[in-house]
Amino acid sequence: MVELPAVSGSVGGQESGAGGPPPWVRGCWILTGPTASGKTEVGIFLAQALGAEIISMDSMALYRGMDIGTAKPSREQRQQVPHHLIDVLDPGEEASVGWYLQQAQAAVEQIRRRGHEVLFVGGTPLYLIGLLRGLNPGPPPDPQLRQQLHRQAQLHGSQALHDQLRSVDPDAAQRIHPNDLKRIVRALEFYHLTGQRISQVQKHFHRSGSAQARAFVLQWPRPVLYERINRRVEQMLRQGWVEEVAELQRSGRLGPTARQAVGYQEIALHLEGKLSWPEMVEKIQQRTRRYAKHQLTWFQRMKECVPVEMGEGVPPEAVARRILRLANRLNVSHSE
Repeated sequence: MVELPAVSGSVGGQESGAGGPPPWVRGCWILTGPTASGKTEVGIFLAQALGAEIISMDSMALYRGMDIGTAKPSREQRQQVPHHLIDVLDPGEEASVGWYLQQAQAAVEQIRRRGHEVLFVGGTPLYLIGLLRGLNPGPPPDPQLRQQLHRQAQLHGSQALHDQLRSVDPDAAQRIHPNDLKRIVRALEFYHLTGQRISQVQKHFHRSGSAQARAFVLQWPRPVLYERINRRVEQMLRQGWVEEVAELQRSGRLGPTARQAVGYQEIALHLEGKLSWPEMVEKIQQRTRRYAKHQLTWFQRMKECVPVEMGEGVPPEAVARRILRLANRLNVSHSE
């Protein structure tokens, strides 16, 4: 679970959205939804019904050693259905949306050669946007400029860079959290390299793309979702989440990318003696709820996604069957 960037869809020199959906996405199935919505469980049953292999659509599931806090599918679930794009990077490495789409395309082609359907499962909105609306090339990264900006942040704090961004692109500054250094740096870099505000090229986020895939989003009543989040955080802590972060720290692998994930930063602060256990738990739950709220905002904009109402006590296999009925009702046959 990573904090959703509020403006920039770019990492590694590409902006999400305006280039049109990639042709290889056509015919794929997509299951998305906010954190703790039950995507993994429903996805297993849906994949089995479709004869599909699953491609993870989760930016943090890419990283090895980050298992509990990212709620990866269990070993048993991965044995039931083949999964792709899980545990493919070390936590110190970074992955752009463009890189993800390249890897996803390769996985789609492999799966189709085996004669199987393709099901994307995950909740990273930028990946979803890239799949459904494509990418719009932006300026390539400028390592020297980025180094200068990071040096300023080290000296004066990320708030100082956020203030700079507010002076040149107030819309972007309003949407990017002052602690989201990566997106702040990218937005400033974009402005300095192009003379344009990155918020101006993000207007496509409010436009629907053409339907190229069969996309469904799990929807819970917000109070119920938040309670599910609170319970899941407590469960993950019981499963050994703190020990997982401690091991990443001991091995020197808790780099900037890993540390920005929801919960990992708070646990690291707890291990450093800067947060008590109750403070840590409360902050993780609060930040996870905030992340879910951001996810919901993005999903509401994605009119390509068909909502699937969820409720307590409904088994995941029943939800999978409901999705298939919805697909048939919408004249979306998975035999095309």
